[in-house]
Amino acid sequence: MRNMGAFQSWLKCCVVAGSCVSGLVMAAGADGLQRIKVDLVAPPQVHAHEQVVSGPPKVVQFRMSVEEKKMVVDDEGTTLQAMTFNGSMPGPTLVVHEGDYVELTLSNPASNSMPHNIDFHAATGALGGAALTQVVPGQEVVLRFKADRSGTFVYHCAPSGMVPWHVVSGMSGTLMVLPRDGLKDPAGKPLHYDRAYTIGEFDLYIPKDQDGHYKDYPDLASSYQDTREVMRTLTPSHVVFNGRVGALTGANALTAKVGESVLFIHSQANRDSRPHLIGGHGDWVWTTGKFANAPLRNLETWFIPGGSALAALYTFKQPGTYVYLNHNLIEAMELGALAQVKVEGTWDDDLMTQVKAPGPIVPVK
Repeated sequence: MRNMGAFQSWLKCCVVAGSCVSGLVMAAGADGLQRIKVDLVAPPQVHAHEQVVSGPPKVVQFRMSVEEKKMVVDDEGTTLQAMTFNGSMPGPTLVVHEGDYVELTLSNPASNSMPHNIDFHAATGALGGAALTQVVPGQEVVLRFKADRSGTFVYHCAPSGMVPWHVVSGMSGTLMVLPRDGLKDPAGKPLHYDRAYTIGEFDLYIPKDQDGHYKDYPDLASSYQDTREVMRTLTPSHVVFNGRVGALTGANALTAKVGESVLFIHSQANRDSRPHLIGGHGDWVWTTGKFANAPLRNLETWFIPGGSALAALYTFKQPGTYVYLNHNLIEAMELGALAQVKVEGTWDDDLMTQVKAPGPIVPVK
């Protein structure tokens, strides 16, 4: 691969340096702390967790396995040779509290064909952990780091020379580090959510044949060269939420009830995005995804810089089907970046009412 030699040499130095440093640093901060194991769940769901905690930090143990597999990404049967954490796009959302230690066991089964690792944007040092977690098929590794700042943070695979390919092929997710005393508005008033959903946005680059049909590849390696050529055009074939067009619509739509507050955790590991909730708003939006910064109020559309995750909180006031989308409407409605939220409850005519039903135009007298 062209232009990768310097990067690979630099990364190898970082791996060596990171390994040496890791041998010198003692883990006294985590010694003696309570250790808890968390069972991860597939997005859009988020595993059970407390929003406010007391007592000392904990060592929170997670386990993820890399799965390479072919995935169908639209209703036409287009396939992607995907690389995933735990078999889903995005990978599971991990939740801890500020001051906790994240301890991840990352396994790369022998059935896979590629090396993999993980870069936590929330972590400090060793390329976010990527320099300490490279595993070839048949290996596993354990990484521990301190969650020393609150917010929503992207994690993604970052193997030497192949970072973009792995990321746009499915290997990203979110770590949410909550403040120990919970979310707050700018005045310090507690904010609570009844449900939390994960939305992982992906730009996909699927090659076409000479007749304009999407190509189907027998394995991951055979897809690489063509996919890389499409990637270098910076023109995605699909922009999707949670791995495929329609993944969060219809029977798979998100759900809520009138009066419930929903926290939307939205990540985009590669490109910018502009989420908007049609018929609703962002009551409170942490536009940078960092809870130490005051949330903005009553946003119509918010912004996700590529390589980050944010959190938006909304209390639903009306029943019906809402559309949550990337407000680049071409990417939403032509390429797939939209979801639905089906909300149950009683309609409030004071908020909106149809004064007159559609009918013939009445001449103005």
